[in-house]
Amino acid sequence: MQPPDLVVAARWVLPISPANITLPDHAVVVADGRIADVLPASEARRRYPATTWVDLPRHALLPGLVNAHTHAAMTLLRGFADDLHLEPWLHEHVWPAEQRWLSPDFVRDGTALAVAEMIRGGTTCFADMYFFPDVAAGMAAEAGLRAVIGMVVVEFPTAWADGPADYLRKGLVVRDGYRGHPLVSFAFTPHAPYSVSDETLGHVRVLADELEAPILMHVHETAAEVAASVAAHARRPLRRLDDLGLLGPGFAGIHMTQLEPHEIELIAKRNASVIHCPESNLKLASGFCPVARLRQAGVTVALGTDGAASNNDLDMFGELRTAALVAKAVAGDAAALPAAEALRMATLDGARALGLADRIGSLEAGKAADFIAVDLDHPATQPVHHPLSQLAYAAGRDQVTDAWIQGRRVLASGSITTFDEAAVLARAGEWRDRIGSHADA
Repeated sequence: MQPPDLVVAARWVLPISPANITLPDHAVVVADGRIADVLPASEARRRYPATTWVDLPRHALLPGLVNAHTHAAMTLLRGFADDLHLEPWLHEHVWPAEQRWLSPDFVRDGTALAVAEMIRGGTTCFADMYFFPDVAAGMAAEAGLRAVIGMVVVEFPTAWADGPADYLRKGLVVRDGYRGHPLVSFAFTPHAPYSVSDETLGHVRVLADELEAPILMHVHETAAEVAASVAAHARRPLRRLDDLGLLGPGFAGIHMTQLEPHEIELIAKRNASVIHCPESNLKLASGFCPVARLRQAGVTVALGTDGAASNNDLDMFGELRTAALVAKAVAGDAAALPAAEALRMATLDGARALGLADRIGSLEAGKAADFIAVDLDHPATQPVHHPLSQLAYAAGRDQVTDAWIQGRRVLASGSITTFDEAAVLARAGEWRDRIGSHADA
């Protein structure tokens, strides 16, 4: 480690690992973008008196939230097609809109809007599944936000690529351009079993194995998807993916609302992960992911917001609260998903699902200095009996005041430091007028 260049002291430090621990009046020491130590603030003052200090006497300091699944650029379609089931929402509204508007400019401006929302809300890492991954990667890198960029694959042509081979070729070119980047990594993101062929999935598996890259994929999102797979392939989607060799430690199934007991056992046996998007599933009436049963089986369950076109926000504090409450209702057990475990799903388990647990997700020496400060001196979070519970059940994203990623302060006292937020909002307004005028016509 280099000599420390920053110490952040807070009223409470929540390391996430070890589990269910709150450290009062502690400090996080940062050196060269990494956590050098977590120790009592009084001891840190004795050891590092000349280092730059940030004192946060009203705050909880915790790892940055990990949004393990979103479609960032779709912020520009926020509220575009609401109150619909998944199939008409996707086929009759979203895909036609994308055919009309998808372009590098759309992805740049939509991703910029998403990045602003996520940084303000305490998200320091997101996994994206969308077209023009080169543009999304560039925007994330410019903003200083950690990103896992999806190399998306579908069978049909779009403005980004003309077919499966072209999607993979272009995605790999983008990945090669970011080799060794400290913030940007890549995953294969075949869209869904119903939109990707066996042949293409076989190619994805071979490439993922060769490159040791994760595979993130929508799976078992709706009952209709499962029924269609049985009709077309004589197998449920998860079994088909397993037969193709995709299920394994690097695979994460997104949504997973339609799971039978033997499928939970299969996921656990293969050491695959699940990415739970409760608010999107609720809004689209897609079903309920059996979070408690998955976790009891030893499956890593992460959290994602999905895209703003189906949520309609990228609020990970809202997502983890909804996840905790829905898990209790589905299991019929008020203890099914405690506050500490919900926070773990939004941090360390998200990192695990994305293959980043050795770098982020907890406040431990040697990991990247990705952490956020939440002001708990607020009417909604007072009095503070248990900081973990207040963060899971009462705190809002508006209480996030500061965020550091790789030791860089990207949010300072509520202001984004890495790009012009006003310009981002202006461009979003231009897109609203453009899309709205076309719809009216």
